[in-house]
Amino acid sequence: MNTHANDLERELSLQELEPSPIEEEFPSDSYFPSSSDKTPFDDETIKPVQRTSTLGLDAHSPVWYLTRIHKYSSYAFSVFTAFHVANTALIPLATRSVANSERYLLLTRPYYQSPIAEPFVVTLPLIAHVGSGLALRLYRRKQNLKRYGAENRSDRRMIAWPKLSGTSALGYALVPLVFGHAFVNRIIPLWYEGGSSSINLGYVSHGFAKHPVVSFVGFGALITVGVWHSVWGWAKWLNFTPSQVTQSGPEGQLYKKRRWYVINAVSAVVSALWLAGGMGIVGRGGAVGGWV
Repeated sequence: MNTHANDLERELSLQELEPSPIEEEFPSDSYFPSSSDKTPFDDETIKPVQRTSTLGLDAHSPVWYLTRIHKYSSYAFSVFTAFHVANTALIPLATRSVANSERYLLLTRPYYQSPIAEPFVVTLPLIAHVGSGLALRLYRRKQNLKRYGAENRSDRRMIAWPKLSGTSALGYALVPLVFGHAFVNRIIPLWYEGGSSSINLGYVSHGFAKHPVVSFVGFGALITVGVWHSVWGWAKWLNFTPSQVTQSGPEGQLYKKRRWYVINAVSAVVSALWLAGGMGIVGRGGAVGGWV
């Protein structure tokens, strides 16, 4: 009973007001305050808080760091490759003689084969490039398993690995070829002679003369696979691969075809020059005294 009395008392206490029209104009000249009404704090730009990791670095994902390691490590190794192509292919092709090309090899080799320069130009960039590529693939695989909730081995088998591009496939095929090349020209001389300072173009031509099948097949595969991997990789860094075309329709398809032909044409020309100088001149130089 008391509750009903309280509700009735509340209704009686309410007052009905007459409706008033909404003002069509604002009291001031504009909805926004004028410049004279600004406070000293209005000129300061409010910047978002930048989050950093515990090491003081930007909070990027592992893919961001691994991609940049993979990219920039190829820059240093490309410098070595340019010198190597010039010494073992272009100069012999120009001189038409192994003996006349030796002095140019001795002049430029200290820049990439000295104890100080070689780790930073060859060894470390190569390890960083291959290691970051493998880490990227494993990390993306882990993310896919986590995304689809794979909890056991049977679940993981049902989820496909990340797609392997042609450039990556060439890179994985190049790893044993590079290791074999380093084993013959660096590890074996280090094992028997204590160093590779005496290794020159004559040593390479002697190997072709003594083991022609292995040498021609091995060097041919090393050159072609290495060149195609490098040229396609640089095309990716320069945003020039067919998959990086942004146009759609017939125009986009035309651009993709043009890029595909250009990249493969450059790869074919570089491979032909390297094969002509490295195998056509150095490989046919014949056996050299002093080597078994």
